[in-house]
Amino acid sequence: MPSTHALLSDRRSLIAALAMLPLAACATPMGRYTVEQAVRRLLQLSSERAFARLTEPGGFYDDQLTRISPPDLGGGQGGAVLSALLRTNAVRNRVAMALNDVAVDLADNAAPIVMDAVQRMTLADAVSVLRGGPTAASDLLARETRGAVVDALIPGASRALRSDMFEMVSAALSASGGRDYAAMATNISNQIGDAIFRAIGREEAEIRRDPRATGDPVLIALLG
Repeated sequence: MPSTHALLSDRRSLIAALAMLPLAACATPMGRYTVEQAVRRLLQLSSERAFARLTEPGGFYDDQLTRISPPDLGGGQGGAVLSALLRTNAVRNRVAMALNDVAVDLADNAAPIVMDAVQRMTLADAVSVLRGGPTAASDLLARETRGAVVDALIPGASRALRSDMFEMVSAALSASGGRDYAAMATNISNQIGDAIFRAIGREEAEIRRDPRATGDPVLIALLG
């Protein structure tokens, strides 16, 4: 384990370099670590913690920050029927719980995409993150990756909506020739994608608030 003196030395090196050197110099090692390496570690740990929470039973539904809501599609024939059904609280709650169970399962599809994006972080990303707010890394990750995450979720969401779990939803949407199915699958996938990045942002903010609690020398050196 690195000594306290070594950690303080690494931290001072990072701070001094960021304050005094041109941006290009941030690509070079400072102490034992680079800024880019540290930011990648920040995102990796934030993502791992978020997915660990989200993929637990009730990981989406039990958390107001990530809960998935049944969409009000309106418009098409199937969407109008479904919207009428969802005006009943008992039905809405039943559908909501089922949707959140699906979200737990589908989060596994998003994890590899997010982790791959973390490994592709660039120097420009690292610098902007260091100058940003408590969720700057997660916001950047969402901008670069959200579309790919949502695209990966849509097929699974569409299959789930046609399963026995959503018999009532299926009956309401079946008259639309697939249009309302597609709209609902897209809506649910967008909600799941947004919830994932909100969860990652929350973990990032907590790590930034107390980096020493991670026990990670890279994050301690970067964030102090």
